[in-house]
This record gives sequence, structure tokens and C-alpha cells, in this order.
Amino acid sequence: MAKILSLNISREKGTKKTSAESVTLVNDFGIKDDAHAGKWHRQVSLLASESIQTMKDKGLDVTQGDFAENITTEGIVLTDLIVGDKLTINGTDLIISQLGKLCHHKCAIYYAAGDCVMPREGIFAVVRGDGEIHAGDGITMTPKSGLSVCVVTLSDKGSRGERVDESGPAVAKLITERLNTSFIRMEILADEQDQLENTLKYLADSQKFDLIITNGSTGVSPRDIAPDATLNVIDKRIPGYEEAMRIESFKKTNRALISRAVTGARGRSMIVNLPGSPKGAVENLEVIIDSLSHCIEKLQGSDKDCAR
Repeated sequence: MAKILSLNISREKGTKKTSAESVTLVNDFGIKDDAHAGKWHRQVSLLASESIQTMKDKGLDVTQGDFAENITTEGIVLTDLIVGDKLTINGTDLIISQLGKLCHHKCAIYYAAGDCVMPREGIFAVVRGDGEIHAGDGITMTPKSGLSVCVVTLSDKGSRGERVDESGPAVAKLITERLNTSFIRMEILADEQDQLENTLKYLADSQKFDLIITNGSTGVSPRDIAPDATLNVIDKRIPGYEEAMRIESFKKTNRALISRAVTGARGRSMIVNLPGSPKGAVENLEVIIDSLSHCIEKLQGSDKDCAR
């Protein structure tokens, strides 16, 4: 049976976590009094005791919490989970939101063992519901139901905190209302082509999102790079979506002719470019949204009949 082996929290980032017999989960925030809680997609971190044993086998003197994980699990293969899967503990749900992490600085464990298991085998989740969980509580896993979606806003000013992003939330709101989703992640990037290409590859290849939507940077200005980045990473172009969005947009404004927005697929992930204004992004998405789920099903190998 899958269960919690230990619970670990720290009040300040960068400090070692300490063991706790119980913690309080706060809806869409994380663990009460833990420094890594907040309104973002990595509210709770998890690592399997089996992964820690791997490091012990390399000669390291490590135990639960040493890898800064909040929840050390036993009896569940965390590396088999995908974004959108659900773990239920004592009536409160954790929705898997990220697989592994990118370490920009090597930690002490890496230098001691030449390896660190957390970036590769640790996972992260967001909290849905409020409740108290305890060491020893059982864990129930439910496969994801609905699409995993990432909305990437491209804005130089937004990425620097000089402007509040309204387009991303507007897109996420429409997706929530019209599609069955398991998890929606939000990102803001500068209009840098290399950065967007790397992000799209990461979201599709490592995180395996079903749907990745970019908004902004679709025109002809020198800093408009979304279509160029998308063309460089997709392996299938789906031009019907591009044509439909431009046709409908042209009924409202002849500026729609300037759009270079691209739609395509990378592996099992669908990538859609939308314009940057909240109104334009929503209007374009409304044109195609009802067919997205079926398109993704076919992209991922469904043999469901296309006839209506």
C-alpha cells in the first residue's frame, strides 16, 4: 500500500527541511508554514523513499527530507506519474503539476555523490482542498481525467513585472469553461526565440502537456518570434486551425492579415499560437476550441471514429 513515510517542512527557502508528524494542506497554496508554498505550480514536492535508497546505495548518508522534499512516499512509483494525475491523502487532493526540475546550481549532495536524484525523480503538485495529513497516511492515485494545458504568455514587459498579464488568465478562463482539464499551468516569457523554443521542447518532451498555447508575439515586428520558434520545434503542422482563426479574425479587422500564428504538434503535444491582446486571444481560441480535444486524441493515437 502506498503511504506517506515522512513529512518535511522549512520556514525559509535554502534551509534544510525538518520532519513533522502532521502538516496542514491549504487549497491552491501548499503546506501551511512551508517556505515553498504559494500561488504557483510547485506548491508541494514529493520524492519516493525508493529514490532515496538509490542514493544510499551510492554511499551517501541521507534520509527523508534531505532532498528538500515535503512528502517522502513509500510504495508508489512517482516516476510513472504524469502531469494531471491525482494523489488523494486523507480526503485532500494533490494534482501533479511538474515532473522533476531543472537545477541551475549544483547542490551539496551532487558534489558528494556525483549525482542528485531529486531533479530526475522528484515531482511537484498543487493542492486542491484543505485538510491535515499525517506520516503513515495512505495515498490513493487516480489517473488524470482531462487535458493537461500550459498557457505561455510572451511579453517583454510582463516578464519583467512591468505589466500585469491579462491575456493568459483570459485564455485559461475560456479553457476551463469549455474543455475538460486536469491541470492548467501559466508561464510568462520575454520575446526571445531561443528561450521559447527551449520552453516548448521542455513542456512537450519532459512535461508531456497535451496542449500548449502561446499568446503574443505573432505579428511581423522585430520582436515577434512565436511563429518562428513554433515552426522550429513542431514535427507536424496543422494549417486548418491557422486558416480558420485568420478567416474569422478578418471579419472583425483587416489587421488579422498580419498574423503569422502557427498551429502544430510536437510528439503527442499540440501547440497553438494566439495573438497577444486578451480580446484577440479569446476570439481566436473560440474559433477552434471545440475541436481541440478530438485533435489531441487523434494525435495521441486514438482510433475513435472521426464521423459525427
